[in-house]
This record gives sequence, C-alpha cells and structure tokens, in this order.
Amino acid sequence: MSETVKLTLDEIHGLSLTILKNAGYGPDHATAIADLLTTCQIDDCHSHGLFRLLMCAETMDAGKVDGHVAPVITPSDNAIVRVDARGGISLLAFHEALPHLIEKTRTHGIAAMAINRCFHFSALWPEVEQLSSAGLAAMAMVPSHSWVAPAGGTRGSLGTNPLAFSWPRQGQDPFTFDFATSAFARGEIELYRRAGKPLPDGVALDKEGNPTTDPHAAMEGAMLTFGGYKGSALSIMIELLAGPLIDDLTSLESLAYADGTSSAPYHGEIILAFDPAQFSGGRVDENDARAERLFADITGQGARLPSQRRYAARARNRARGYAEISKTLHDDLLALVR
Repeated sequence: MSETVKLTLDEIHGLSLTILKNAGYGPDHATAIADLLTTCQIDDCHSHGLFRLLMCAETMDAGKVDGHVAPVITPSDNAIVRVDARGGISLLAFHEALPHLIEKTRTHGIAAMAINRCFHFSALWPEVEQLSSAGLAAMAMVPSHSWVAPAGGTRGSLGTNPLAFSWPRQGQDPFTFDFATSAFARGEIELYRRAGKPLPDGVALDKEGNPTTDPHAAMEGAMLTFGGYKGSALSIMIELLAGPLIDDLTSLESLAYADGTSSAPYHGEIILAFDPAQFSGGRVDENDARAERLFADITGQGARLPSQRRYAARARNRARGYAEISKTLHDDLLALVR
C-alpha cells in the first residue's frame, strides 16, 4: 500500500490557496477553485481534488488563462443566464451567476446557465448539488479536449464530456451522479500512470488505434466511450448542447486552441435547473414520496445509489477532521509552494 499523508480540512484549503496564488491566480479565482478542490478532496474524489492543482499551475504556466479577470453576466428577461468567463476558470463565473439561475428557475420553472469562454478542469457534481440544496433538480454538461474516440473510430474526436445530475431529497443527501461519457476520466488515467498500474480492458487505444492497457500509451492515443455506441451518442449530444448550442467550442476546437500546451480545456458549459414545485403543479411532497419509494426499492435489494460512497467518505473525513492523499502527490504539491 502506498504511503499517505494526512491533511486537516483547513490544511487542504490553505494549501490550495497558497499554490493557486503562487501560480498567479487572484484572490477571487483562487478562493472559488480552492473551495471546489476542498469539497472534492473531503469526499475522497482523488482525481478531482488536490491532484487538480497540478493542472491549474500548468494552465497558468501555459499563458492561456487569466487568473484575475472578472466574469460578466448579461441581463435578460428570458430563462437564460449568460455569463462570459472572459478567459478565466469557470468556477468564479458559476459562483457569480448562480443566484441569477436560481431566481430565474423559480420564476420560469426551468432555466439555463450558459458559461462561455472558460477554462474548465473540475467536477460538475459540486455545482449541481448547490442547486439541489436550493430545492431544485439540475444537470450540467461540458465538452473538454478531443481525447476520446467515437465508437468504431481510432482517434480522438470527442471530449470526456461529463454529465452531472442532482435531485433534492428532504433531510438527506441528494441523489447525484457525475460521470464522464468516456470509460475513464482523463484524471483517472493519469493517476494510473503515476501509480504504474495497467488500465482495465476497454478503456483506451494507443496512437495506432489498437486497444491498450498501458496508461502511457493511452495518454498518447485515445480514450474510449463507455457503452460503445450508446456512450458515443451521448457524448456527441453533450458536444452539441455545451458547444454550438451556446455559441462555444467543441472538444476538437478546444484541443486546437491549447496548441500543444498542458492547459485545461477551453470551451463553454451549460447548466439546466428545474423547479419541482412548478413542474409537479405544487404536489412536491407527494412526488418526493414517490421518488423516495423508488430509492428505497433500489437500496432494499442491495444496490447502491450513485454517490453513496462519496457521502460516506464526506461524513467520515468531516468527523475525523482530515483526509488522506498519497505522499507522492503531496511531495509534488509542496514543490509548487515557493
């Protein structure tokens, strides 16, 4: 078993802030990013926790991202919140526009946030869970870089293209899922590479288009979608909804924009929110009970709801006051503290 380092929850947030500010992010962006990374690390989401500080630093070093720019929200009378990240990380744009999305959803019953011209590297579930904590159902989608081959293809055309959804539950953690439409998230392959472990079958192709379990070859080749043609079609849908629909880049265009640098993907994001009170005609309690009967039937046969393991990790780490990361990662992060 690899050696680990224990960090208190305050140390996780403090280390994130220090590294981000040293890398060149202003206080508003640094705080938004540190809050997200701390949330993910507390939930033992290692691929999207402190590990992502390395990408944040690389993106800044590549000279692509603006670590100080303020997002601009465009006023509207319709159900769409448009926010221009102006070449900054997406998280501050989301944070600034979130109250507007909640207000419009409660006004219209359904509303959407379109974030344009943003760098995105993070998990989506913390965003949709902020909406479910406000009593709204929500989903979010982003493209990425074209690292993923379509079903039947041999080279990257699609992004990892995650989809997240969260459903509010009274007095309980929400029903939430967040998964890439690729068989593995890019960060997971990088963690396998760092650990010297082979990938499972069916995850990636090498640069010649042949199946591979070598994470090094996978990083040079292409990833695969989950579920064959079904995952591929879902990934294409996300390309369209989070790209051309909102006047932003596809994953192919995002990779071209990176121009060979190790920067986070540059594109847009779409978030949809739904007001259960309006959709159910005011019968929220009755329909909450209907949803709970469904959840109970699932768990009653021994199945686990998505995110249950993550919620258990959150409760455990909060109770003991610390989370653990690998010593190798900790050493790499300390090298960024200068």
